[in-house]
Amino acid sequence: MLTVRGVSYLVDDAPPGEVGRDLRVIREELHCTAVMLIGTDEERLIRAAEQALDAGLEIWVRPHLRDRPRPEVLAHLERVATAAERLRAAHPDRVTLLVGSEFSHTAPGIVPLPWSYLRLLAILRARRLLRRRITRKLDAFLDRAARCARQVFHGRLSYAAAGWEQVDWSRFDVAGVSLYRSGDDHAGYERRLRSLVRDQARPVVVTEFGCGAFTGADLRGAASFRIVRWFAEQPEIRGDHPRDERTQAAYLGELIGLYDDAGVHGCFVFTFAMRGFPHRDDPRLDLDKAGFGIVKVADGDDPAWTPKAAFHEVAHRYRSLLRENRANRKK
Repeated sequence: MLTVRGVSYLVDDAPPGEVGRDLRVIREELHCTAVMLIGTDEERLIRAAEQALDAGLEIWVRPHLRDRPRPEVLAHLERVATAAERLRAAHPDRVTLLVGSEFSHTAPGIVPLPWSYLRLLAILRARRLLRRRITRKLDAFLDRAARCARQVFHGRLSYAAAGWEQVDWSRFDVAGVSLYRSGDDHAGYERRLRSLVRDQARPVVVTEFGCGAFTGADLRGAASFRIVRWFAEQPEIRGDHPRDERTQAAYLGELIGLYDDAGVHGCFVFTFAMRGFPHRDDPRLDLDKAGFGIVKVADGDDPAWTPKAAFHEVAHRYRSLLRENRANRKK
């Protein structure tokens, strides 16, 4: 049974006055049991965590500091962990802390390039050549991060690993992996997932999965955003990529079903909303279809959003699992 059924929420991008409402929607309409709160601003991150707890959600707090020196990343983690411990003490068993995510490209020094995006491209293009270096340096930094967090936080600890990262999970309570499916080898993806669950002594949680809302996005997975020409005068879609919300919905629905069948402990859809990818009527400028949000937001200052087909599919899947869970408890 998929016990933790969640979606991630990008706190820094969210209008502060709308966060509480969004979190109630996540609990009541998406039927999530948990939300992964991702953010750089510590005060906003913890305030959102308080609102999520008030809404009845389990919280997974994920500090996110990209392209900052590693001592600064650890100092930020310690401050967030200290605040998260206060919440955990008041809400036992409802607070999990992640020490970070995908450090091989988000933290400088593991791959010797100046910016996260360049490091990511280098990893994708030369993963085999960089594998030993990444594993060695990532292991050392994760050891420091876990020790830093454990000093002040006494609840469940995890990390959101990239799919290519090799992690010693003995430092953590939950094995967290961002596991996007791409290409057409669905059987290979399933074999990898089932091996991960079978071989891992700790509960496995898929910390990210998703794709865009255009024809062919299911084959691109995490690379859906790369159909955008970011350095144009106004960012625009390259080539012909018809909007297709059903593609995104089917992708998420299939994977939620697979995770439940494979014995995955939990999963977090990536993500609720992406305000940096606004929806526009002009297909060439409709960045929303290249993003991962399950709701679409209009360009401009309007905080309103509209559910996409993916929203309704996730709600359906999670509601069905909730009913199954209740039925099983009555037996």
